[in-house]
Amino acid sequence: MFGGSKSTFTRQNVEMVDTRPMRADARRNYERLLDAAKAAFAEHGTDAPLDDIAKRAGVGSGTLYRHFPTRLDLVEAVFRVQMERLIARTNELLDEPDAGQALQVFLRRVVTHSNTYRGLASALMSALRSGGSALAQSCHTMVYEAAGQVLDRAKAAGAVRADVDVLDLLKLVNGVALASEQDPDDTQLPDRLLAMVSQGLRP
Repeated sequence: MFGGSKSTFTRQNVEMVDTRPMRADARRNYERLLDAAKAAFAEHGTDAPLDDIAKRAGVGSGTLYRHFPTRLDLVEAVFRVQMERLIARTNELLDEPDAGQALQVFLRRVVTHSNTYRGLASALMSALRSGGSALAQSCHTMVYEAAGQVLDRAKAAGAVRADVDVLDLLKLVNGVALASEQDPDDTQLPDRLLAMVSQGLRP
């Protein structure tokens, strides 16, 4: 999900996808579809039937496809909303006095975010590998920059080795998320794997 090469896209690229204002009813339908997709993905993974998502949102399938022509479009839109919330919470960590602990909290949040929706990590990783859309690339840039800020603080505090690369770290976290997704019954697996990652980060 986050392990590709650093993108040159910025947050502005997300906003440039479509700048036309939606009518009030179209906006309501869009928000209903996002809420329905979020719930369906959490329950059934990102392979949840799109027609069921439309029914859950109280709209027709045609309305869903007008807003989201492909499944990946819908996955990316849900991902963007959740990513923006993750980044907002990350800003709080920049004020934490223990920079090393702040980094651990950030890494755990990234794994939890990925595992909330089964198939999300692999779906977005596939999009990035194939060049992806501007939206997928922009979300990748958002988490890359946030991770870099938290990591730099931990390095400055001496809690992490100076040679740790943010991209390598995100690849490791993506691996933890994918492993956890494939073994959901082992609820302690993410913490065990992240503990191993943390051990390797120490000076």
